[in-house]
Amino acid sequence: MAGYGVRLGVTDSGLKPIAFFLPSLVGGGAERVIINLAHGITERGFPVDFVVAAAEGALLDQVPPTVRLVDLHAPRVLRSLLPLAAYLRRERPRVLISSMNYANLVALWAARLAGQATPVVVTVHTTLSESSRRQQRRLTGRLWPHLLRTFYPWAANVVAVSRGAADDLARSSGLPRDRVEVVYNPVITTAGLAAAGRAPDHPWFAPGQPPVILGVGRLTRQKDFPTLIRAFAEVRRRRPARLMILGEGEDRSGLTALASELGVVDDVALPGFRDNAMAYMAGSALFVLSSGWEGLPTVLIEALAAGARVVSTDCPSGPREILQDGRLGALVPVGDAPALAKAMLEALELPAGRVPSEALAPFTREAAVDHYLRLIEKA
Repeated sequence: MAGYGVRLGVTDSGLKPIAFFLPSLVGGGAERVIINLAHGITERGFPVDFVVAAAEGALLDQVPPTVRLVDLHAPRVLRSLLPLAAYLRRERPRVLISSMNYANLVALWAARLAGQATPVVVTVHTTLSESSRRQQRRLTGRLWPHLLRTFYPWAANVVAVSRGAADDLARSSGLPRDRVEVVYNPVITTAGLAAAGRAPDHPWFAPGQPPVILGVGRLTRQKDFPTLIRAFAEVRRRRPARLMILGEGEDRSGLTALASELGVVDDVALPGFRDNAMAYMAGSALFVLSSGWEGLPTVLIEALAAGARVVSTDCPSGPREILQDGRLGALVPVGDAPALAKAMLEALELPAGRVPSEALAPFTREAAVDHYLRLIEKA
C-alpha cells in the first residue's frame, strides 16, 4: 500500500474496521487506554485498525495480534496528514477515533481531505486550559483554543475522559458542554488484575525491606515528581522508606540531581518504564500521584484496583472523581510538598483495604467498550 505499511491482523470479516489514530505507541496513559479499548472491541467481533504516525514506542509489542497495525511512516504528527487521508480513501473505516490534541486536528483535516464520509470521534485525555497555559510562550499554546473552537465542531463526537476535563474543554474552547461526552477510560482489565498478583522484579520488594512509596508516569513537568521527591525527603526524615518512580522522560537528570541535593539519592530509584506497573503498585506500601494536571489519571485507577493505599494531588482533573472527594484516598493541594508529606505519613499508618467493586466498575474495559460502541453506532 503506497504511503504506509501494514502488519496484518485479523482476516477480512466483511465489516469495515474501527480505526484508531495515534502519534505513536510510547509508554503513556492515552496509548495504554487505546490498546485496552482495542482488545475489548476485537473481543466483541469487530475488526480494528491501529493507524500510527510512526510505529514506535515501548507499547508496540502490546498491540493485540487481532489488530491490524498501519504505519504511516511520518516523523511528525502533522506529516501524517496526507498518508492518513490516503488510508481513509482506500480503507473507508467505519469510524476514525483519534487521541491527543495534535492527532485530533490531523484526523479531522485528513477526513475532510479524503472526501469520504468517515466520521471522526476525537478524544481529550488532559485538561486543555492547564496544558495551554503552560505553553503560552509558544504560538501553539495561544492558538489551541481557537483551533479547537474552529475544527472540533467537524467531529461526529467529542469525548473527554472525565467530567472535569469535559467542563474545562467547554470553557476553554467555547464548545457547547452538551457536545462533549464523558467516557471513562477502560483501565481495569482481567490481564491487569492478574499482573497485579505477580511479584515485582526489583530487590526493594523483597521481604524485610523498607516500605516502598511508588510514583508512575512520564518524567515530565506535568507529573511534578520534584514535589514528590521533596515530600519523600520529609517522610524519610521521619521514618524508613524508599521512593520508586516508574517512567521515562526529559526530567530524569534533574530528578536525580534533586534527590542527591536532598540527601535521599540512595533511597530513590528511577528504573524506567515497566509494562507490569500494577505488580509494583500491588507490592508498594503507598502509591502517590503528584501531578499538576491530568485528564483522568490511569495510574491512580490502576493503583486502587491493585489494592494500594493512595494519596493524590487535587489537580484538574480526575483525582477528585476517582477518589470520590477523598473518601478513597487523601487529596492535597498541587505543588504543596509539606502537605503531601503529611498525607503520605498518615497513609503509611493506615491498614490496607480493598476498594469496593462498585467504585471501580465505571473504569472497567467492559463499561468503556459498551459506551464507545454506542458512540460508534450513533456516529
